[in-house]
Amino acid sequence: MSDLFDVEAASKESAKSVRVKELARLIKKYQDSYYNGEAEISDAEFDSLWDELKSLDPQNPILKKVGADSGNFPKARHVMPMGSQEKAADPEQFFAWAKKHSYDEYLVEYKLDGASLELQYEHGKLVRAVTRGDGTIGDDITVNAKKMRGVLSVLKDSSSFTGGVRGEVIMTHSTHKSFFSDKANCRNAANGLMKRKDGEGVEHLDFVCYDALSTDGENPFSDEEEKIKWLVKNGFATVPLYIAKNPEDVVNYRAEIMEKRASLEYDIDGLVVKERAIDFADASRARPERQIAFKFSLEEAVSIVRDVEWSESGATYTPVAIFDPVELAGTTVRRASLANPDTLRKLGVKIGSHVVVVKRGEIIPKIESVVKENISAEKRGKDSTQKEIEFPKKCASCGTPLLDTPARLYCPNKNCPKRILHQIFKWIECADIRDLGETTVNELFSAKKINSISSIYDLTEETLAPFFLDEKSVAEKKESLGAKKVLASIKSHARLSLAQFVAGFDIEGMGEVMVQKIVDAGYNTLEKILAADAADIEKIYGFAEISAKNFVEGILENAEEMRSLVAKKIIVIEDASGGALSGKSFCFTGELVTMKRAEAESLVKKAGGAVKSSVTKDLNFLVTNDTQSGSGKNAKAAKFGIPIIDEKEFLSMVN
Repeated sequence: MSDLFDVEAASKESAKSVRVKELARLIKKYQDSYYNGEAEISDAEFDSLWDELKSLDPQNPILKKVGADSGNFPKARHVMPMGSQEKAADPEQFFAWAKKHSYDEYLVEYKLDGASLELQYEHGKLVRAVTRGDGTIGDDITVNAKKMRGVLSVLKDSSSFTGGVRGEVIMTHSTHKSFFSDKANCRNAANGLMKRKDGEGVEHLDFVCYDALSTDGENPFSDEEEKIKWLVKNGFATVPLYIAKNPEDVVNYRAEIMEKRASLEYDIDGLVVKERAIDFADASRARPERQIAFKFSLEEAVSIVRDVEWSESGATYTPVAIFDPVELAGTTVRRASLANPDTLRKLGVKIGSHVVVVKRGEIIPKIESVVKENISAEKRGKDSTQKEIEFPKKCASCGTPLLDTPARLYCPNKNCPKRILHQIFKWIECADIRDLGETTVNELFSAKKINSISSIYDLTEETLAPFFLDEKSVAEKKESLGAKKVLASIKSHARLSLAQFVAGFDIEGMGEVMVQKIVDAGYNTLEKILAADAADIEKIYGFAEISAKNFVEGILENAEEMRSLVAKKIIVIEDASGGALSGKSFCFTGELVTMKRAEAESLVKKAGGAVKSSVTKDLNFLVTNDTQSGSGKNAKAAKFGIPIIDEKEFLSMVN
């Protein structure tokens, strides 16, 4: 087994090294394009690359660099630091930051999506305008800056002020639409115009302020709020300021701004959160720690819940929210699961609720939170009406009253036709009986030829023939190749791993991977699993009180049929605990050369391993014949440090 771990360690390090180099190359490329006026990707996409590199290689030199301007203008040094802020991409990351930075109150400002500019004043008069550059030295674009709206040549109320005023050069949506619609977006247009040597079009740009620093004498303001008031008093346009009582208030405000963001006249890509006190030592760092950019993401949006449907899967009824369409990660989303009644109640979702919808690296979107009612009903207008969500009371199939438990709304009737049919389909999937198709199963079930897992193994050629032949052929007792094929498929899949066997009984939330965790924890025989109690299962990684309880209840409900199938030797449970791949999980992507994917997955299971359909943090290997591909699965595996191996390496591990 030592060879297996050597392969895993080497592959893991190789995948990480390749990804780090690729990320560094991309970040440098996109930094160069951004600072020279033609950004190729959005801030959110750039931040994703930056965060991934930071997680893989925190000391990478590229993370210390801000960028650089073109050589079209003379250079000048800043009078106030212009470094990059720490970033939080979602509430979870923000709360982690806030836990380390507990303030009595949090001052929150819009994070403008434009181009940074520092105005330098001497005794109240503008002497220089310097772009961000590398954070210390930038381009002197004073001639162009003086033509911008909002750039003051003389301060209105501070003739003695010497120091810097920092802000963002932006282009409004109306200006972009009227004059520069050929540019990809407002930020690109603004960045390009402000650095034009001939200064053409600069008059269409606006300068909005958010910071200031005196370099001669005391600052004319005592804290961050006073700073904004001082800027306004001197005639500058500023960003709105919101004072939050606690981190939760910040998150709620962010959701509110996400909702109204589209109606703003200029672009913002998040919020800046800081303390009230001005911390000069922190501000002088290349990357200040006591303030943070709480970014918006391409993977989240705010919408309004219009309805809730109840998805029926086996015994379980799952609430699914229907909301106004939103764009998430390049796709239009209209629906999201609310998981279960407990989640729905805790979130406080109602018809008409304004909700935050997320799709962070997941295929299926979900509702993360409900936007607090900071916006008045008058402003919300027709969208302000809300009503409670109605829960179904009876099973649509058998009429049995549904049980409403915190984590599940379900039909408790074990003999419910819908439950039985769902279990049969789950068994066929886990046992991999591919020739017993959906249409045939439905017809057999409707004709009452199958009514349980066990009944599948009572099928005969005579029983199956009418479902493949017409009446005349049946009367003439002709052989049915279809019936023979189905029977052969059933018989050839009678040897299963313990995880396959248990998962096939369709216990709520218990797929093959979850059951394998129980097997790996020492419950490696059917009798051990049948004897386990909820307290035992809850101790296993990946389980909690409710999932453990559901598992044990499901086992007890199906114990008699489980024992019967094994005792009669209808099903043989294979012991793969000592297999070459025991305890390892694999995900396959792309085409294989020597076998079909189903055959490869079967090899994994027979060797004691588990198969996953997607790349998750606890996956052990991603198998692909294109290990250098930039596919989503490859990128995700590299991000998590998961070894990416080819088919040849996989087969050597199996053998």
